[in-house]
Amino acid sequence: MSARRHILLVNPTITARRNARFPLAVLSLAAALEERYTVTVLDGNVDREYVATALRLLASNPVDALGVTVMGGPQLRSAIALCQAVRAHWPALPVVWGGAFPPNCPDAARRAPYVDFAVRGQGEATFAELLETLFGERNAGLASIAGLSWREGTQIVHNPLRPFTAASLARRLPYERLPEPRQYLTRSYLGWRTAGYQAALGCRFRCTFCGVATMFHGKTALPTASRLEEDLRFLTGLGTDAINFYDHNFFDREVDMVPLLEILARFALPWWAFARSDALANLSERSWQLVRRSRLSMAYIGAESPSDWLLHDVRKGTSCDQTLAAIEACRGHGVTPELSFMLAPPEDPEGETEKTFEFIRMIKRRFPETEIMLYVYSPLPPAPGAGAHPLKVRATSGLIDAAGRPVTFPATADQWAQPEWVNYWCHKSAPWLSPRLRQRISDFETVLGCRFPTVIDVRSPAWGKTALRALSSWRYRFRRYDRPWELDLSKKIVRLHDPRALSL
Repeated sequence: MSARRHILLVNPTITARRNARFPLAVLSLAAALEERYTVTVLDGNVDREYVATALRLLASNPVDALGVTVMGGPQLRSAIALCQAVRAHWPALPVVWGGAFPPNCPDAARRAPYVDFAVRGQGEATFAELLETLFGERNAGLASIAGLSWREGTQIVHNPLRPFTAASLARRLPYERLPEPRQYLTRSYLGWRTAGYQAALGCRFRCTFCGVATMFHGKTALPTASRLEEDLRFLTGLGTDAINFYDHNFFDREVDMVPLLEILARFALPWWAFARSDALANLSERSWQLVRRSRLSMAYIGAESPSDWLLHDVRKGTSCDQTLAAIEACRGHGVTPELSFMLAPPEDPEGETEKTFEFIRMIKRRFPETEIMLYVYSPLPPAPGAGAHPLKVRATSGLIDAAGRPVTFPATADQWAQPEWVNYWCHKSAPWLSPRLRQRISDFETVLGCRFPTVIDVRSPAWGKTALRALSSWRYRFRRYDRPWELDLSKKIVRLHDPRALSL
């Protein structure tokens, strides 16, 4: 009997070690592969020398394929460093990229000389069929593998998309493959041992600015109540006292979420989740009572903009009135609403940004406990052959930068890893932002963040937050956001944390 093939799955570094959460993507792959292969999981968020560790693993224990999950932004740079090192020492080892970057930028992923194959969309079945083909366990060729991008000579080939599947929801993630699962239970405002967890797959909405729409194409699936209960029993057995849900929209159809809310009410762990404003605004009182019993602490709501025309244009499917109604509903049931806003859209970036600032001020005046997250509007280009909706194509066509030149998106992974495009992927900047507007946004963020320090930050001292509130009050009151040097200095002294970094 031949020895089992060995697959190395890597989650490259994307955040600080103390912010590390379970590497759910590679654990899901491991669950799909472990019956047939020997699987090793390496997490760069915990092992800060993960590139050297990977090279030692490859040198000491034969590996037959390397699978790497890759998001755009800082994780892309980490993935490139890993794969360049592996390719330099083991040029024949198959390197496969999956995750969020390949579906959104498949040509760039496949142009990389250190990547052999890219998986677009859900990766479990595609990766398994690819391994079977590479190892001679499957008669059909590469062209038959749905969801795969590969290279035939000098030509990049994008196979047809793989249909959405909920198969992975039937498998429990193999947390025990991690060296010490308890190290992923970290302190947060929710609790002392908070676990990152994803119950559902996908999202049934197709917002033009969202990479998830390209990943799942408007499809979603929820776990059974019994599966959620099984996972929560395992996590609480590890010592978990709070849950951070990464579902793209936990609150969607009420009829679907009620069975899950009943399980959560039984465990009564403090939790955080993404939610749509229309879903929250229309939630029945019975379901809100379940929400209260389940101890939902905060709901992250994509408010995006105070302009209904823009919400319509990006296919958000919600309105400003629904945002306000959702805040009211949360406030009345003991839930803190956390609103995210997209600043500086290409159409009238300065005017829409100032309008958003005023909308935020109105919300803070009426609902001061509301949390605010600010991002720059930065839509990703539609992937070739992905069947993108015409509005998604329109969202990134004809864009003009601040100097009046057409915006050209990167063509390679290395170009996407340049600082300006890492910032773009992370919604921190965009080519159409003028230096003046970029500074204006930064100054507003500073004043707002000091006047209303986020409850998410449990590391900064209470005295420091009190001092920042007092120091920033006059600037906020009189809208004097410009060049808040004293606040920038005070933030460093207090070590005020950015909630966007803490949310990773």
